[in-house]
Amino acid sequence: MMVKIDAVAVDIDGTITDNKRRICISAIKALRKLEDNGIPTIIVTGNVADFAYATAVLIGSSGGIVFENGGGIFKEDKNNGEILIIGDKTQVEKAHHEIINQIPHIMSSADNVFRLAEKCYYKDNVRKDELSNAVKEFNVIVYDSGFALHLTDPKINKGSSLEKLLKWQGISSKNVMGIGDSENDLEFLKHCGFKVAVQNADDRLKEIADYISPLKYGDGVADAIDKFVLNNTI
Repeated sequence: MMVKIDAVAVDIDGTITDNKRRICISAIKALRKLEDNGIPTIIVTGNVADFAYATAVLIGSSGGIVFENGGGIFKEDKNNGEILIIGDKTQVEKAHHEIINQIPHIMSSADNVFRLAEKCYYKDNVRKDELSNAVKEFNVIVYDSGFALHLTDPKINKGSSLEKLLKWQGISSKNVMGIGDSENDLEFLKHCGFKVAVQNADDRLKEIADYISPLKYGDGVADAIDKFVLNNTI
């Protein structure tokens, strides 16, 4: 299979970070090398916009961000420099109130105050199935990012919002390498022409991946970038 890679899109937690959310230096070096070679990198995450934007700035990623599992997108020179909110939070807010009533011991994420399209909960004392059951009467979906549980508008996902961000830049998703690790990366990878799962990835990602790195976390990201983009072996 011959795929020309015009951009590389990566998840944050568990992909360019380790299991303690510490960013991997190997991933930073690899992403910067891409940028130095004129290949834009894109951050695609379940994190809030500010977190995703700060990550992109510190790394040097120029391709924009997809945040809150597709709830919104941003690129500095597009959309008049404004964040574009794609997800509808109406049902999410209603479901959140139901969750608080049904699961009083649940711990909301500290960053919910910044969330524009979804709600997020710590996994310490609640299971995904418990959360899903509590909101089954609402038009929402529950994602497990590996680090938290996310309550999201089902009409959007990382992949559909990535397509919108790519359209702004005239890049075809067929020419994008996508790299991820958890279930909320499934739709994202499905939209990419070349799919990479790091070694610590959810088995469902590995099933659809074009390449499964033998290395975990950021080392897996660096491995895939070096092997298939910088050395052009796809």
